[in-house]
Amino acid sequence: MHRAIFALLLTLIVSLSVRGEDKPPLKAGIIGLDTSHVEAFTKVLNNPKAEGVLSRVRVVAAYPGGSSDIPESRDRVEGYTKTLRDKFGVEIVDSIEELLKRVDVVLLESVDGRPHLEQVKPVFRAKKPVFIDKPVAGSLADAVEIYRLAKESGTPCFSSSSLRFNPQIRSARTDPKFGTILGCDAYGPCSLEPHHPDLFWYGIHGVETLFTIMGPGCESVTRVKTDNADFVTGKWKDGRIGTFRGMRKGKYDYGAMVFGTKTNGPSGRFEGYEPLLIEICKFFESGKPPVTAEETLEIYAFMEAADESERQGSKPVTLASVLDRAGAKGK
Repeated sequence: MHRAIFALLLTLIVSLSVRGEDKPPLKAGIIGLDTSHVEAFTKVLNNPKAEGVLSRVRVVAAYPGGSSDIPESRDRVEGYTKTLRDKFGVEIVDSIEELLKRVDVVLLESVDGRPHLEQVKPVFRAKKPVFIDKPVAGSLADAVEIYRLAKESGTPCFSSSSLRFNPQIRSARTDPKFGTILGCDAYGPCSLEPHHPDLFWYGIHGVETLFTIMGPGCESVTRVKTDNADFVTGKWKDGRIGTFRGMRKGKYDYGAMVFGTKTNGPSGRFEGYEPLLIEICKFFESGKPPVTAEETLEIYAFMEAADESERQGSKPVTLASVLDRAGAKGK
């Protein structure tokens, strides 16, 4: 009798497992076809040879969007729209509302952070899990409002630079060879865009690298800016110091120097989008963000405080002060 029951249970478990593998992929929709990310992401997700979690999400529809006052957006929409439609068979729709009728999950990819708040509102109303590409918004106040609305609507949401999930960068915080992290000097390109706070546009990659290694807890920021570079120093609550060097001249590269109780050494560089896409797909399946809203808002407060420091002649500016001004509870 017991053997018969055991055999029946085993059959049910195997059946459920097989059925899970046979489930159709989640249908993903893209908002904003003005960044190279849309082609790179779709190429990975719609690859018929994709394996594991990457095989369980497929881009099926997209809304082009675009910003007429940013050349990097305006001049690329037509090309990426054609590529997604003709090369990858993605349906192009005329509105976000039409997109949401066709998809289970959303990739908000508009290269301009300013429209993100309005673009994501219907996504939250539809309660579709959404990844918001960098920058999460065009201002700290909008970023605070996006995460407030996500919480209010109960919609899973996260944003991140792809650098966060580079294996070497991701593991540095807990790598036993470094011991306890005492500090970090991160660096990366920092081209500027006049409609965004200076570091939001491209400096986000290096700043996110810094926070991935240091962890949250930054209290204040001081910034020095020249035509060729930015140098931003953050003071953490426990007395540690982390810096970001943003480059506008010379070789554009990403990386960090890590300082630990056991040794000092370099951390990783950009290694493509697949590590980020794996995390996005896991998030779409589980509804659990791999980066908290609190840490993301601290990163954007760091960058806003850097702008304020520069406006004040390189004086230290607290993250709490800019968060309060943006409508968030100070830290």
